[in-house]
Amino acid sequence: MPFSTYLPEHMGSIKLAPPGPFVAGAYGELTLTYTAGAFGIDDTGMVKISWRTTSDMSKPQFEHPAAPNFTTVEASNGAKLDVWFDRLNIRPYANTLLIRVGRGYLRAGDTLTVRMGDRRHGSPGYRLQTNCEARVELRTSVDAFATYEFTELPEQPAFALVPGPATQWKAIWPSLVVVGEPFRLAIVAEDTWGNPTGEAAATLSLVSSGPIRGLPQTVAIKRGDGPCVLDNLVAEAEGDLELCLVADSQELARANPLRVVKAAPLRRYWGDLHGQSGETIGMGSAESYFRYARDLAFLDIVGHQGNDFQITDAFWAELNRLTAAFDVPGRFVCLPGYEWSGNTGMGGDRNVFFRREGRAIRRSSHILVEGQTSSRAVYTADELFRALEGEDAAVIAHVGGRYADIKSAHDGRLETSVEVHSTWGTFEWLLHDAFKKGYRVGVVCHSDDHKGRPGATRPGASTFGAIGGLTCYFMPELTRVALFDALRRRRHYGTTGTRLFLDLRATFDAPVTAFSEDPKLAGGKEFAVREALMGDIIRPGAVPMRLAGEVIGTAPIERLDVLHGANVVQTARPFSGSDLGRRVRVMWQGAEYRGRGRETMWQGRLTLKGNRFARFAQVNFLNPERNVVETSPGTALAWTSVTTGNLAGIDLWLEEATRGMLALETNIVSGAVDLATLGDNTVAFDGGGLDRRISIYRLPEQDWSRRLAVAHVATFAGGADLPVYVRVTQSDGHQAWSSPIYLIA
Repeated sequence: MPFSTYLPEHMGSIKLAPPGPFVAGAYGELTLTYTAGAFGIDDTGMVKISWRTTSDMSKPQFEHPAAPNFTTVEASNGAKLDVWFDRLNIRPYANTLLIRVGRGYLRAGDTLTVRMGDRRHGSPGYRLQTNCEARVELRTSVDAFATYEFTELPEQPAFALVPGPATQWKAIWPSLVVVGEPFRLAIVAEDTWGNPTGEAAATLSLVSSGPIRGLPQTVAIKRGDGPCVLDNLVAEAEGDLELCLVADSQELARANPLRVVKAAPLRRYWGDLHGQSGETIGMGSAESYFRYARDLAFLDIVGHQGNDFQITDAFWAELNRLTAAFDVPGRFVCLPGYEWSGNTGMGGDRNVFFRREGRAIRRSSHILVEGQTSSRAVYTADELFRALEGEDAAVIAHVGGRYADIKSAHDGRLETSVEVHSTWGTFEWLLHDAFKKGYRVGVVCHSDDHKGRPGATRPGASTFGAIGGLTCYFMPELTRVALFDALRRRRHYGTTGTRLFLDLRATFDAPVTAFSEDPKLAGGKEFAVREALMGDIIRPGAVPMRLAGEVIGTAPIERLDVLHGANVVQTARPFSGSDLGRRVRVMWQGAEYRGRGRETMWQGRLTLKGNRFARFAQVNFLNPERNVVETSPGTALAWTSVTTGNLAGIDLWLEEATRGMLALETNIVSGAVDLATLGDNTVAFDGGGLDRRISIYRLPEQDWSRRLAVAHVATFAGGADLPVYVRVTQSDGHQAWSSPIYLIA
C-alpha cells in the first residue's frame, strides 16, 4: 500500500476497558489494547504510554504479581517485549510506560495488551490519581520504524475520575464581619483525598457560640448535592464566634474563627494567587480552575500562574478573557498573570500579576511555544524587572521546581512579597535571604496548585509534601485596586492552608515617622503616626515599639514566636510547665536542599523501654497511604513520612510521665532521650540538610486553648533594618507568618 506521508492514523489505535469513570485514589484494573497500524512495529520499535508529569497515579511495577500496581504487557504474536517505567517524555506528559518490541515485530492488526493493575495473580489493582479530573489522558505514541521518532495516535485513551464517599467535612465563613451586614457559610463534604464530594448524606446540627440571624439549627445534606451554601447570615453583636458541625453527638468540623466588629476600615479576604491548569503543567481547564476557586474552595481572590514557556499567544488571550469574565468587584477578584519560569541561575521563578487585562507576557524562554508566539524572551530576572518598568504589575518571589534567587536579582518597586509556603513545602529561608540583602518584603503563602484545586490543594500520594497555603489580605473592599494596594504595602499574612485569625499591631509612646512607600526605593510620603500594622515601614528613632499579637487558631496553639529577622526573641504558649504531663511529641521537619528533589523521605522507628504508651496519634500526616504502625503494642512504632520544610510527627500518651528511655532510629538521624530528664525542655537531634531535625518535648495531655496573645517591646538601635514579625505554630502542625513591621534608621 503506497503512502505519500506517514500519518498518525497509519500508526494504529488503542482502546481502554473498562472506560470509566473511576473513583479518584481507588485501585482499578486498566486494560489497554493497542492494535498495530499499517506499518506494524519493526524489531526494537516502541510504544510509549504517558500521563501527566504532576499526576500522582502510581508507578507501575513488574516483579511482584500480588502487590499493588503490578503491570503486564503481552503481544498477540508472542514477540518478546521489554517493559519499564521512566520519566522520558516531553512535559507535561513525562510519566511514561515504555514498551520495546524485541526479538520479533508486529504486523498490521497484531495487538499489545497492557494490564495496569493486573489482578489475575492477586494484585489489588492499580492505584489511580487521587484528585478528580474530567479527562485523564494516557497519551500514546508509536515508533513504528525503530528510529526513535514517535508519532502520537490520533485518538487517545482517557477516563474520568470522580470523588469517593465523604470522610471529612469543612465549614467556611469569613474571618471578619461587621455587625448587621450579611455573610455566607459554606459546608463542604470531602473524600479521603480532599476532593469535594456529593457522596454524602447527613443531617448536621449547626452549633454556634453566639446568635446568628438566619442560621438554621440543622441542615439536611442529600446524596448528590454539592456544597451547602447558607447566604444572608447576620451577626447582631460584637465578639468572636465559633461554629461546629455536629452529627449523632459527634463534632465533624469546626468553622474558621470569625470576629464580629462594629466597623472595619480593613476587611479580611482570603486568596490563593498561585496555581495553574492543564493548558500548562497542571490538570483540568483554566475555566474549571477558576470555578473551583470560587464555587468549591470559596476563595475571595484567585490568580492563575501558568509556566510562561508553555503559554501560547492564544492561551494568553484566553486567560485574559477568563480573568475578565470571572472578576466581579465586591464578590470575587480574579487576577491576570503568569509565572516567569527562568532557570535558577537566571533568577528563578517569579509570579507576575497585572491589575488589568491586555498586558504583554514576557517569557523566560520559548522552549515549548516556538512558533506560537511573536514576543521576545527575557532570559534573566533583571531583564524581567526592566521590562515591567512602568507596568501596573506586582511580582512575588517563590519556590517551586526552581527557586527564586533573590540574592542575585530583586526590584523592591515590583517584588514586595516572598512566598514562604506552598504545596512544594515551607521556605522560611527565602524570607531570611531577603532580610540578609536588606529587602523589605511581606509574607504570602499560596498553593502553587497543579491539581485543579486552588485554595484547597492537598499533596495526595505524590512527593509534594504539604497542603497548599493561603494568604489573608487586609483590604477596605474586594477589588483589584485594593488588592494591589495590600500587596504593595505588605498588608497580609500567610498560612499553611488554615484560615486562622492573626492580628499584629504596634503602638508608640510618641509620634514616629511612617512611609507610604519604601523610602529606600521611591522616597514616598512620610507622616507621623503612633500606631502601625503589619507591613508598615517605621523610623522610630529612640521610641520603643510596643507590639501586640493575637491569634485564634483552627486548632490549639502550640506557640507564638516573635522574631527579629531570622532570630526568635520571645515565645508565648497558652500553657505552663505545670500543665505538662504524659503527652510527649516527637516532631521531624526540614528538607534536603533548596532545589528540585528537596523532599526528605523519613523512615523511622520508635522504641520505648521501661515504660509504655497508652495511645498515640499522628501529627500532620498528609498522605493517607503513609501511616504510623504499632509494631509492638505499647512499646514500638514505625512510620514513613515526607517533609519539604514543613512539620510532621507523633504524639505519645505515656502510662507514666517521667519513666523510661525513648529511642529513635531514622534514615536521617537517630537518638535517645531519658524521659526522667526531659522536663519542659526540648531535646533536638540535627539531621543536616536544610534545617532537618527531630525534636522531642512535652505537651498538655488534653487539648488546650486556641487563643493566645503576646506583648513585646522592640527598641531599635539603628543600623540595619529590624524586621519584627510573628510566627504561629498550631498543635496540628499548621503554621502562619505575619508580614514584618520594618524599623529603619
